[in-house]
Amino acid sequence: EVQLQASGGGLVQAGGSLRLSCAASGFTFDDYAIGWFRQAPGKEREGVSCIGSSEGSTYYADSVKGRFTISSDNAIDTVYLQMNSLKPEDTAVYYCAASLWCGRGWSLWPQDYWGQGTQVTVSS
Repeated sequence: EVQLQASGGGLVQAGGSLRLSCAASGFTFDDYAIGWFRQAPGKEREGVSCIGSSEGSTYYADSVKGRFTISSDNAIDTVYLQMNSLKPEDTAVYYCAASLWCGRGWSLWPQDYWGQGTQVTVSS
């Protein structure tokens, strides 16, 4: 059974940090890129960042560049999203997903697997 288990969300003040985790199982982790999406109420889903699990290529949306860092621990099939300098506009449900590639335009590509969301709330 394919699973992407997202965790690490919570409530934090503006300027604070959170680290999200996405634990993968049920598929060959090294064959996929893992990405993070977010969706705020009333807004379209946004691709935040992705990482190629085998080659380590990364991509960041302009809205998070310089504040968020994505990383992968292939030994435990887990991807992390370190979020620093959080802003109220980062408030959203964050989802992780698996696809076959990572790069500009990746978020427009159909994702093969999705995890459940984790809520991130940034207070002003």
